[in-house]
Amino acid sequence: MEQSIKKAIALTGGIACGKSQVAKYFRDLGFETIDADDIVHEIIPEDERRRLAKVVFNNPAARKELEARVHPIVKERIESFIASRTKWPPIVVVPLLFEVGWEGLFGKVVTVISPVDLQIERMCLTRGYTKDEAEKRIASQMPTEEKAARSDFVIVNDSTIEKLKEKIAFLAEEIRKEFKGE
Repeated sequence: MEQSIKKAIALTGGIACGKSQVAKYFRDLGFETIDADDIVHEIIPEDERRRLAKVVFNNPAARKELEARVHPIVKERIESFIASRTKWPPIVVVPLLFEVGWEGLFGKVVTVISPVDLQIERMCLTRGYTKDEAEKRIASQMPTEEKAARSDFVIVNDSTIEKLKEKIAFLAEEIRKEFKGE
């Protein structure tokens, strides 16, 4: 299984940087995608996720225990998805890719980044967070600059939807060129 996963592209980035939007544009361009967050949503019902989020956000031991139960299931479903693909390379959205140490499993890593003030604005508008809550969530994750430095490709999502689509279209061609020979 590990050999086939190496043919996949990991898509990661900070909270509210636009990973889901980027994945949608890749799908529009013919790439097959799967999102680790969607798998978690299938495993854990929404009311339970909200309750757990309040507990694990401030309790590292509880977070590690939850991750130890959930991550193997997520990884297994990702591997199964990749093994069943007919188009290469599939794109796997893994928000906490570097935090869980899965970057070495993928052929390439794409990271979506945005300025922190824009992340906060998006979280307040679309997720109902207060500015303080948004800042705490961002601070709890690996800095996007570090994720970008560890990636093969970086998409800066700081402008219009049209500009983002242009960046994805360009990157899609680069990815296709790189994987064409495999």
